[in-house]
Amino acid sequence: MEDLLREYFDEMVVYKDLKKSNFFASLGLPAFLRDWVLRKFEDDKGIYDVDEVTEFINTYLPKQNDWIRIKNRVIYENEYVKILTKIAIDINITTGEISFALPNFELKAKETIIEPHIWDRYKSELTNGQEMWGIVELGYRMPDDTVKPKLPGKIKLISFTNFCPYTIDIDYFKDVRNEFKISEWINIILGAIDYNADGYQNDDERLTMLTRLLPFVEKRLNLLELAPKGTGKSYVFGNISKYGLLTDGGKITRTKMFYDKSRRMPGFICGNDFVAIDEVKLVTFNDINEMRSVMQGYMERGKFNVDGYEGESYAGVVLLGNISQENMDEYTNMFGELPLLFQESALIDRIHGFIKGWDIPKMSDNLKVAGWALNSEYFCSVMHQLRDDASYRAIIDQIVEVSDNAYVRHTEAVKRIATAYLKLLFPNVRSATDINKREFIRYCLRPAVKMREIVWRQLSELDSEYKNEDKQMPKFTVKDI
Repeated sequence: MEDLLREYFDEMVVYKDLKKSNFFASLGLPAFLRDWVLRKFEDDKGIYDVDEVTEFINTYLPKQNDWIRIKNRVIYENEYVKILTKIAIDINITTGEISFALPNFELKAKETIIEPHIWDRYKSELTNGQEMWGIVELGYRMPDDTVKPKLPGKIKLISFTNFCPYTIDIDYFKDVRNEFKISEWINIILGAIDYNADGYQNDDERLTMLTRLLPFVEKRLNLLELAPKGTGKSYVFGNISKYGLLTDGGKITRTKMFYDKSRRMPGFICGNDFVAIDEVKLVTFNDINEMRSVMQGYMERGKFNVDGYEGESYAGVVLLGNISQENMDEYTNMFGELPLLFQESALIDRIHGFIKGWDIPKMSDNLKVAGWALNSEYFCSVMHQLRDDASYRAIIDQIVEVSDNAYVRHTEAVKRIATAYLKLLFPNVRSATDINKREFIRYCLRPAVKMREIVWRQLSELDSEYKNEDKQMPKFTVKDI
């Protein structure tokens, strides 16, 4: 299968040996950055020069504690410095001044400037998203007291090189899926996210693992995963995609998550494909009633209103938590260990599906990929593009039948999850006639129903209203195609 993978995906395949090599692990690079570097330096046999890679990383991928050194070089040594990082653009409506922020180094937009001639040169790339990755060249605009108003010193953008210099042919990716069986395709996806398919005992474990990727391919998909420690939740949501955000537990404020009125800046729910809140059991809120209102509205409609600011986003909300072994039972109340906000039936009802994290084995060397696999950076970009393809949902609406008088949130949740599975596992499907009914039920519809059923059972534990006939799980079937 590795030969086929290299034949069809060519330069988008890299050799990953996470089982033996601790070199990249010691650098702490996310998978999409690591694979970008591998693709740049590996030869046809997957061999790279450690010294060459180390020099590149030290030069272009500084750590946060290198920021003072970089500022010294830019401001006092008057050097131009290139780094590979995430950049966010801001255009001041009042003044028209264009600035940027570097979130990884806490460089704020008010401390920077993009001069008009630089903006004209790079604006087509810099306006592709609220945040993007690239090689950023920094310089310094000296303060000037001789003019009125006085010009403060600011770090300025000199040049920008897109992190993804190649064009992704999404139609080619879809068509290539026809060359692989479903079992082979599952193995390919696992390799793309750094996992060895042979390390799992069965397809159910593999499929549960891939369930974590559903918010990567489907807009506004809200999931909850409860699991033992060590199953890799944080790794998947924090390392695989440059388009998502993993935020640690701790204190979460409406300002941080949705909108900061004082800075006039949207929170991290905006501009990301998903926001995964880790260690949800330890999360605290400044004002639980305030957060409940905004969170419920956003999870339902994808919109929010904070202090008169009307916001909209397509980011899914993913809640991740560890609970004790004795509470890992979908037929009893599993939410007793969670904060009160996440025991509210109105909010839980807006979670589309539940991931049974205890069905995923704990991380071990046997689960680490060792061989040729899809470049994670390429694969995360493919998943990002699949989010915009509405044809898959149209197919789901065409072929899935629901029993009469079904509760609308059950229906929407199942269809949304099934759509995500279809994109992930069967991207080659272009119309209903391409569907293999047996495989669709096995790998898309049945898992989607099970994920929503668990949410419904937990709702029934929290609120007796969900035991009523009008809130029961409906029956989902597939039309003969």
